[in-house]
Amino acid sequence: MKAKQVRDTLLKEIRTVCKSIEQFCVSPGKDFVRNRKMPIEKLILTIIGMGSRNITNELLDFYDTSPDTPTASAFVQQRDKLKPEALETIFKSFSIKLLASSVKQMPILAVDGSDVQIATIPADTESFFTGMNGQHPYNLLHLNALYDLNQNIYLDSVIQKKHNYNEHLALISMVDRSTIPKALLIADRGYESYNNMAHIQEKGWFFLIRIKDGIHGIKDGLDLPTTDTYDVEFNLKLTKKNTKETKELFKDKNHYKYISHTTPLDYLPPKSRKADPLVFYKIGFRVVRFPISSNDYETVITNLDSNDYPPSEIKRLYAARWGIESSFRALKYTLGMVFSFKKSSVYSAGNICASNNV
Repeated sequence: MKAKQVRDTLLKEIRTVCKSIEQFCVSPGKDFVRNRKMPIEKLILTIIGMGSRNITNELLDFYDTSPDTPTASAFVQQRDKLKPEALETIFKSFSIKLLASSVKQMPILAVDGSDVQIATIPADTESFFTGMNGQHPYNLLHLNALYDLNQNIYLDSVIQKKHNYNEHLALISMVDRSTIPKALLIADRGYESYNNMAHIQEKGWFFLIRIKDGIHGIKDGLDLPTTDTYDVEFNLKLTKKNTKETKELFKDKNHYKYISHTTPLDYLPPKSRKADPLVFYKIGFRVVRFPISSNDYETVITNLDSNDYPPSEIKRLYAARWGIESSFRALKYTLGMVFSFKKSSVYSAGNICASNNV
């Protein structure tokens, strides 16, 4: 899609929200009913286009230093009438439109998180840090994003306060609510979890997740070859029931596994009494170990078919995950997020955070 088409698509989604603005108003029937210097469409465009400078300078830039430039106070008054769901709706509908316009192939997505420093707000204890060794106090949000590696677009996000962020819950939320029928999701080893794999499997998607190569994690509970490289398929039955009967089954590490009650697995009963029937959750995957240098290796877990995706292709796909890391760097510099010390520059992030109830 060309730049003009992207711009026109964004404007169309903004205007669609503006036509139904009452559902995005703090006070429906009262807000945005009078003609002002900053009508709703200009307000949204201003918020989306803001960088790290103060509100006055951002407004002067947006209005090209026109005598009709509204004051910072007028902007804040208009901004406070807008619910955060307006920006979230525009973001999601805009992203889906871009994805729909792409070549018809299975999307290759990456998930990751990145910290974003925002205006210092000591009262927000869930994101506030006092600073150490002479560093000034600061606040941090954690941005979790779902990113299309082929189209270079963000499809979803969850913003959490740094002190209580949870990347696993963010991933599950984005996967479960996605409208994409089939996709490949690539993740780094911080997302190693049977529960994450189960949610992706239930969605009908494929996963490719880097796992710990040492003695801890999923790999440690399986009987694997002692060779440097391998590609082994597993069909595990997971259960939270730990009885004499199941303990015998657990000796077959490559087919049965006990999941502790403290470990999330949403597709099994949270508790299992002795009298309860034995319930399994079945999950199939491959463990693939490949070299990345003469002495170093990576281990990944995936449910991609081995005939269509041999180890060489798995290695190539996992390497593509770096695209989301690069996107975070570009995003922060483009939006001025590396210098986000003004409240005006973090309004959008705060809105999304509020709309996600985190």
